[in-house]
Amino acid sequence: MKKTDICTIEHSKINLNNEIIFETQTESFSDFAKEAYKTLELNYPKFHKMDNLSKLAFLASEMILKNGDHSRTALIFANKSSSLDTDFKYQESINSQENYFPSPAVFVYTLPNICVGEISIKHKMQTENAFFVLDELDEEFLNNYAEQILQSGKAEKVLCGWVELYQESYNAFVYLLNK
Repeated sequence: MKKTDICTIEHSKINLNNEIIFETQTESFSDFAKEAYKTLELNYPKFHKMDNLSKLAFLASEMILKNGDHSRTALIFANKSSSLDTDFKYQESINSQENYFPSPAVFVYTLPNICVGEISIKHKMQTENAFFVLDELDEEFLNNYAEQILQSGKAEKVLCGWVELYQESYNAFVYLLNK
């Protein structure tokens, strides 16, 4: 397998193949994501409805996938916090006696694999996808899983990634593997 592209996102910077392609001074992830989306001219209106974990995964993936047909690209992502950031927001909407209104739009994002679903929809992917919750980035585990998918013939490429987001702490490390 060959790693062809790498995107990292942290500290208000997006790096693609060791080159900074976007940087801002904002400290809020939400503001950073909006600025990146607008500056990088990513035309996908559903982005604004996504939770922050999905936005992080989407931004990192989009830097690698934005050009070309990826219908035969599989996705394998992992993180430590699962969808805990969104889970807390949803729980707050349940706990509020004054504003009790659990939103189905928030509830949708209380599963971490929704972010790979958003990417799959955008790129019309018709392959395997998985989202693992691990204590830390385990690139060997992701690569071994990717190798099984590639050997099975179910995909031609695999986008692997670590997308961790909890409150204002976030980082993404996403890379594309080819046979």
